Amino acid sequence: MRFSILTIFPGLFEQVFEFGMIRQARRKGLMQIEIIDLRDFADDRRRTVDDRPFGGGDGMVLKPAPIFRALQDCRKNSAQPPFISLLSPQGRRFDQSKAVEYSLKAHIAVICGRYEGVDQRVADHLADEEISIGDFVLSGGEFAALTIVEAVCRLIPGVVAKGGSILQESYMDQMLDCAHYTRPAEFRGWRVPEVLLSGDHAAIEAWRRRDALKRTRQLRPDLLEGRQNEQTQLIAAAAAKGSETIR
Repeated sequence: MRFSILTIFPGLFEQVFEFGMIRQARRKGLMQIEIIDLRDFADDRRRTVDDRPFGGGDGMVLKPAPIFRALQDCRKNSAQPPFISLLSPQGRRFDQSKAVEYSLKAHIAVICGRYEGVDQRVADHLADEEISIGDFVLSGGEFAALTIVEAVCRLIPGVVAKGGSILQESYMDQMLDCAHYTRPAEFRGWRVPEVLLSGDHAAIEAWRRRDALKRTRQLRPDLLEGRQNEQTQLIAAAAAKGSETIR
């Protein structure tokens, strides 16, 4: 797959993508990443990409024209139109289900906001959706873009050597992962649960499921509520479909 990241700080990304799974994915040809400098698409010698907001107020707003031009140029070099994601505090929360959805796309263009934000016409007439990585304030979308690329990269087939490990991670089943232990079996008087040393794979799997459920109830009960709501919706949809068939 291909990521196109639109930013006014292209240098921020230069070395970050040379580590870990992202580096492996790029070397294997499983992921392409291009960094697009929005200043290259400004229409003045000073390469201006921002201006004061209409109506007054503090801060600056990214202008729409450089962003539209950058995406137009991006489309020229793409086999198919990119899915355009605008990083914004007003966007939908990025989560594991969204990471899975993104991993199935061939080309994603990520617009990194800055300052007071991006001209609303970008959200209204250019972006396919707005995305936020959490309810907190960042100076811009660059680190959010890094987070999204990392989350999506590990889901691309062939990136992680043992694909099964991905399915067992936190949030993949709307639950936290179970606790994990390694050698030594006893450390400062704290022992690893005996079942993990038993060699009984069925018992180990059952313990892991129970522990994951217990940890989710204790630490993130909201995930279970979301899971129950989703299951309720699926049951209701199936029931509705069944009633339509009867009619």
